[in-house]
Amino acid sequence: MTTKVAVIPKPPVLLDRDKTIAEALRSIDVAAREGASLLVFPEAYIPGYPTWIWRLKPGGDMALASELHARLRQNAIDLESNDLDALKEAARKHGITIVMGLHEIDSRFSGTTLFNTVVVIGPDGSLLNRHRKLMPTNPERMVWGMGDATGLKVVDTPAGRLGCLICWESYMPLARYALYAQGMEILVNPTWDNGETCLASFRHIAKEAGAWVIGTATALQGNDIPETFPERDRLFSPEEWINDGDAVVIKPSGAIAAGPLHRTKSILYGDIDVEAARRARRSLDVCGHYARPDVFSFSVDRRVRNPIIFED
Repeated sequence: MTTKVAVIPKPPVLLDRDKTIAEALRSIDVAAREGASLLVFPEAYIPGYPTWIWRLKPGGDMALASELHARLRQNAIDLESNDLDALKEAARKHGITIVMGLHEIDSRFSGTTLFNTVVVIGPDGSLLNRHRKLMPTNPERMVWGMGDATGLKVVDTPAGRLGCLICWESYMPLARYALYAQGMEILVNPTWDNGETCLASFRHIAKEAGAWVIGTATALQGNDIPETFPERDRLFSPEEWINDGDAVVIKPSGAIAAGPLHRTKSILYGDIDVEAARRARRSLDVCGHYARPDVFSFSVDRRVRNPIIFED
């Protein structure tokens, strides 16, 4: 069974949830018209990766950092509300699966903490899975809380059994193995990472897992930052490439199937066939005949870790 994939590294409207969703919907319409039925967006696409954290001096310019975080919080996605209704309707309309990176706000408990989240929306518009990034990297820890393992799941989609890891979670071998052991055929990695080392990692993971790997960051230049962004011209130069994007599709053999789409703000298309993943594991199945449960022991706690339990 062959599925056409669309990987979409196009820039969001940074710090504007509604305009970013509108941009996503336009890309979805284009990709669906081209026959794609699995659509992948970058890490934290709604309302944009907080790239400023890598430019502000830690502990410095607290007023600007506070203002930017406030805008980010105000434009984050609340999964308890109707914030994703437009994307769910687009998935239903086109009969497609959407993998979307976003900032998620915890409205149930703190009302303030943000999580780096990836959601999988099925072709019927249902939310198939929500995975929160387990370990934010370096200055990201000033933006996002740490997720638990409730979303460390593989879900059935028309394209195949699909799991997600966000950015450097792909360097966490136990997180990878937890997905491999659920019969994963497609790994989607929304990321901010790019370049040759990232590509080499994706190729290694594809070979190790015997699975398709789809990865993309956001292809972003300074002139993509909206004028409404506080102190934009001090932090960014108009023509600089903030992120190269490098959208890519990797075969289960580790060979490149499509991309990388380098410094290009468009849509990468590729065809995947889950049978290739199944065949790839004939000689190497790390959770099958290559596993040694008599030697190694590994468990994953997927219980929900709420900050409080009310008993009435």
